Amino acid sequence: MLQKWKEIVRKLKEDIYTLYLASRDPRIPFLAKVVLVLTVAYAFSPIDLIPDFIPVLGYVDDLVLLPMGIWLTIKLMPADVLDEYRQKARQMLQQPRQVNYTMAAIIVIIWLLIGYWAYQAFVSRIK
Repeated sequence: MLQKWKEIVRKLKEDIYTLYLASRDPRIPFLAKVVLVLTVAYAFSPIDLIPDFIPVLGYVDDLVLLPMGIWLTIKLMPADVLDEYRQKARQMLQQPRQVNYTMAAIIVIIWLLIGYWAYQAFVSRIK
């Protein structure tokens, strides 16, 4: 059962990356490109329609909207273009990734600054 879920997640990740790579291709019809951009933006966006901290419902939008957007985009894309970008996505996902420590450090610093700002705001309200 766990292996099946891992395969589904791997396939979703591959499909999202495929769509991301294909997003600039001029051979994709306008409607497919609109759905593609909305789907990829939603997948990479930290903002959800229903926040994830809401029990059960928080993940329902991810479990329904994302696969539905992927499915619709794939149906609207020409098959040859889709196959081309699927191959590229598979190749790129199989390559080992290099870790960008500079960006990781910048993100950690930003989170620390946000945490410090939130702490200061909280402390000033208590006083």
